Amino acid sequence: MTMAKKLVIIDTDCGIDDAQAIILALAAPNIQILGVTCVFGNTAVDNVCQNVLKVLSVCEREEIPVFRGSGSPLVGDVALCSDHFGSDGLGDVIEDRDPRWEEKIQTEPAVNAMMRLVSENQNQVSLIALGPLTNLALAVKLDPCFPQKLKDLYIMGGNMEGKGNVTVCAEFNFVMDPESAYIVLEEFLCPTYIATWEYTCRNGLTWEFFEEMINQDAPAARFMKMITSKCWAYSRETLKNTRDVYFGPCFVSYDSYAVAACIDGSVVTESIQCPVRVELQGTMTRGMMALDRTNKLKKSHSVFVMTKCDEAKLGQLLMGSLRQPCKK
Repeated sequence: MTMAKKLVIIDTDCGIDDAQAIILALAAPNIQILGVTCVFGNTAVDNVCQNVLKVLSVCEREEIPVFRGSGSPLVGDVALCSDHFGSDGLGDVIEDRDPRWEEKIQTEPAVNAMMRLVSENQNQVSLIALGPLTNLALAVKLDPCFPQKLKDLYIMGGNMEGKGNVTVCAEFNFVMDPESAYIVLEEFLCPTYIATWEYTCRNGLTWEFFEEMINQDAPAARFMKMITSKCWAYSRETLKNTRDVYFGPCFVSYDSYAVAACIDGSVVTESIQCPVRVELQGTMTRGMMALDRTNKLKKSHSVFVMTKCDEAKLGQLLMGSLRQPCKK
């Protein structure tokens, strides 16, 4: 008797770490990806769409539908997208871009597709959010019942100690659209699991592991080796001299932590269950996620904030995902 697969929608701003996270989900035998929705973040949303299509092509999974989503935050104009993974999000090394990529993007908008797919599979879909939460916020505003139709929600983003990686106090995905992060963490009452910036960095893997992983003789490994080849964020020598306490000593595939938790909950060995809220005011604190461990906010809904990871199990998942062909 075969086990039923977990139905998943991935919402992404596809940079290099998103690409690895998507490959991880594609290789998982217990996961069925219903669709990939795109959002601005690591790069402009049109680049995100092309990047997702490229990943699916490398893994021979082009039957998975890709939907274009929001190109800007709910409030104000889009800030400059990060160049952390290059201007195109995938290290600026891909030369064979598909000139007909737009024809391969679904005409249905991402938010509509997200609502439709969840409504067709109520209480069965795990939503994994790897970028700014704009598409999710729009979905709950269009359909207030959307969150209760989900099985659960996995988020890579936010922070738990007021230490930021873009601003003084806030993490990239949340600070790119603080209003959306606020809405999602207030209105999504389904079981919610958050892989914060600190969690990923404190559970990093070795650079020796990274070298072994990308030097495997398989298409996905060769692709990861190519897109990380000229990216400073994957340069061990560059990072060795960084003074950022959360960045540099180890290899961190940020978005893969949220996907790994969805694939196998035992990857997460410790978490904090408490209410959270996203700060919308302040020049330094805007976008910061605050943990309310004494419930002063009197919120009825708590989330699970991941704190410790089984690094060996995570490494096995990542290594295996690049070794095996992703085609199913």
